[in-house]
Amino acid sequence: MREVRATLDGWEAGAQARVSLWKGGSYVRMVRGWKYTSSKEARGYRHEYAAWKINQTFPHRSRLCVELKNHDRMPCVTIKR
Repeated sequence: MREVRATLDGWEAGAQARVSLWKGGSYVRMVRGWKYTSSKEARGYRHEYAAWKINQTFPHRSRLCVELKNHDRMPCVTIKR
């Protein structure tokens, strides 16, 4: 995996997000630390955006998740090799 990107809809500028690794429903470790999002505009619509360079491999069926401060949901992707 080369990069992780998060696009947030309906958030204030400067939300904080980080990337973490999960396996079997449990937290394993932080992959990339907290980062402030920046505002981007595409097709006349403004959203918050963050990206992290990763350049690592991860175990099969593990999950990379973007955690957002003060939010209880995490968008995740499942690694399949």
